[in-house]
Amino acid sequence: MGIPKTMKALVAYGKDDYKLELEYPTPQCGQNDIIIKTEGCGICAGDLKCMHGASMFWGDEMQPAWVKTPFIPGHEFLGEIVEMGSNVKKFALGDRVVPEQIVPCGECRFCKSGRYWMCEVHNIFGFQSENNGGMAEYVRLPDTAVIHSIPKAMKLEEALLVEPYGCSKHAVDRGNIQCDDILVISGAGTLGLGMVTYAKMKNPAKLIVLDLMDERLKRAQEFGADIILNPNKEDIVAKIMEITDGYGCDVYIEATGAPASVVQGMKIIRKLGRFVEFSVFGKETTLDWSVIGDRKELDILGSHLSPYAFPFVIENIRNGNLKTEDIVSRTFPIEEWEKAFEYAAGKYGDFKVAITL
Repeated sequence: MGIPKTMKALVAYGKDDYKLELEYPTPQCGQNDIIIKTEGCGICAGDLKCMHGASMFWGDEMQPAWVKTPFIPGHEFLGEIVEMGSNVKKFALGDRVVPEQIVPCGECRFCKSGRYWMCEVHNIFGFQSENNGGMAEYVRLPDTAVIHSIPKAMKLEEALLVEPYGCSKHAVDRGNIQCDDILVISGAGTLGLGMVTYAKMKNPAKLIVLDLMDERLKRAQEFGADIILNPNKEDIVAKIMEITDGYGCDVYIEATGAPASVVQGMKIIRKLGRFVEFSVFGKETTLDWSVIGDRKELDILGSHLSPYAFPFVIENIRNGNLKTEDIVSRTFPIEEWEKAFEYAAGKYGDFKVAITL
């Protein structure tokens, strides 16, 4: 039985113009391509920001549009291979696979030097019509896609965390955590919790987690945090200075996307500390840059995507080293995509929400 010519797909035609199509053309398989039957697709904060018209996707007077309509959203997806091109040798029909979110060009200076996650072309699944994402019954994985096998026995709720946890791992790795470090992670959403459970494997001297929601802090403690603090209820600067003998934390990972978290981090990080910026911001952040240079001589480190992280994450979710309990809190069929996006915004206390197909 072959692949049908049409499929169900959520299609973005413009800002706030997303429609569920019941007979959208199924992707065609080229000689170097793989077609997967989608099992599930997580909803990222980036998907929500894109739907609501954020300029980083749709452009403004300062930057051109990055998205190419019409496109199918979703970059946190996995599925089973149902068709392969004649040139594909690494995989087999029936394999369960998960692609990394970037579709590198393979030709730019970054790709050729192994730094594919910073590809100059920088196409990502779920934002361009030539790289449609996982909110559809079938997805085409082109020959430059970075694809990983995933165990058939892994629960969907675990498998859906491979992509976000890959991003979490990269952020923690950028901080170069040592066993005598006092690490602060600001933000305990899905990605922050991924950082917590992975950072615990690094065995820092103290792992401190900050969040404005007590329920998230409770989960962070269950995932390995030594100390949890709510900035709405405590003087964070005073607390961190008390814990660190007045020096400040060694490493600060910013995972909230809130400007206040950046300013807070600059106050509580020690001289010669390492500040890792992970988040995407909705507005500009202002701070005194002399803190970075003249006062503290900080290392400021960015973190983007999940290079070389998927094999480790897949194995350590499988063996239980990375905690995943109840992070994927709800799944919705694609027919209920509007409800899924509503819950994914976090207004009902969910960590990760996904669409199933």
